[in-house]
Amino acid sequence: MNPSPSPEIRIMKPFEDGYTIMKSMLFQPFDLTKWFVIGFAAFIAGHFSAGGFPPLNFPGAQAHRRTDGSGLDVHQYGPFFWAMTAGVFLVVLIFIFVFLWIRARGTFVFTDCIVRNRAAIREPWREYRREGNSLFLFLFAAGAIVCLVISGLLVIGFIVASVFHFSADDHVFVLIVLGAFVFVIYMSVVIAFSVISYFMPMVMYRQRCRSMEAFHIVIGLMWRDPGAFTLFGLFGILLVIGFAITASMVTCATCCVAALPYIGTVILLPAFIWLRSFGLLFFRQFGPDCDVWGGADPFSPAPPPPVQAATT
Repeated sequence: MNPSPSPEIRIMKPFEDGYTIMKSMLFQPFDLTKWFVIGFAAFIAGHFSAGGFPPLNFPGAQAHRRTDGSGLDVHQYGPFFWAMTAGVFLVVLIFIFVFLWIRARGTFVFTDCIVRNRAAIREPWREYRREGNSLFLFLFAAGAIVCLVISGLLVIGFIVASVFHFSADDHVFVLIVLGAFVFVIYMSVVIAFSVISYFMPMVMYRQRCRSMEAFHIVIGLMWRDPGAFTLFGLFGILLVIGFAITASMVTCATCCVAALPYIGTVILLPAFIWLRSFGLLFFRQFGPDCDVWGGADPFSPAPPPPVQAATT
């Protein structure tokens, strides 16, 4: 299925309409229970708090030195050290695995809350189980591939620097050039993949398809109208900056209460719904197959469930 792009793709109109949807959902009428339920949906979709995660403070260089000035010999710990290291790595891997799975499933729950203007967790969690699991496997595989490619580039660079007998200054220059090259590739891949993975759940929600089919559909749309998606990405960067500033101000105003997971999500729920509604409204301009509302009026108090495409 190859949906055709709309002849006129607008940015500001969906942004303004997103505010209307947010206001209708949360303030017409105001329902605190609805806030907490939809806030939980946003939370499991990856919107954790206003402040986000604090930076990880890894030990500095002095923490890896002995008091006598010699280097730290990890071999002194024996098998226990390596077993503990492997255990920590396994725990981190399991955490990432579970985190991605919940976030993939939660994305459909949060989208469903906005599309159907309802506060529900259990029903959409079950209804979009297949799509959520498919998105999780796609994201996990894509992340693993990116890590392998970046690691391979670094390994190749170090091998080249070792085979050719460069001087100390040349080694520094090679590492700087290699680092800059890898960083540019990494950022390009991250930006492109972020845009693609942002719209994939919308296709999967509307057409009830799997992740690879949604991936090809989004790639096709971006290929046909790269200007619209580029403009969306640039405007999205401005929105992210604006949200970061707003979140910081809210965190300070609430004495860091907004930095708490879930609590911060509920406090900033209007922003999360507004931004997500903006993306959904922007994407529906590309045709009926990209309209998560399935042709229904997204501004009605309780729009009907979207018309789903037949599952093949």
